[in-house]
Amino acid sequence: MYLQIITPEKSVFNGEVEEVLAPTLNGQIGILPHHINLVTSLTDGELIIKIKDREKLFGLTGGFLEVKDSQITILADYAAQADEVNTQVAEAAKKRAEEIIKNKADQLPQEDLRQAQAELRRALLDLHIAGSHKKRHNR
Repeated sequence: MYLQIITPEKSVFNGEVEEVLAPTLNGQIGILPHHINLVTSLTDGELIIKIKDREKLFGLTGGFLEVKDSQITILADYAAQADEVNTQVAEAAKKRAEEIIKNKADQLPQEDLRQAQAELRRALLDLHIAGSHKKRHNR
């Protein structure tokens, strides 16, 4: 199967995979070769890609997944590979977003507040997947 993960900023992953585990609104789904055609919404969470004897872990915030003719396309609002997450940058983004939300929520335009909330979600997800990645490789 061929997988593409695309965000508004860039193409995050392109390549052959053996299995994909994705977070959907109804729970995690697994996609193996010869899966039926499918379109589904994605929720924030971990995306696990299995390639030969390895797993790659990504964090996603929202989007859609389509399976068609052994091709999987994920259009995500945000996606980051766990082993590429800079935890210092994520921690700083988390603190910055929390401060904005806590101290200025009632003074901000709605769009700025939504942006701070989205930044907080991304930072928390990055920290979560970085921790999960570390635990998996310390076994």
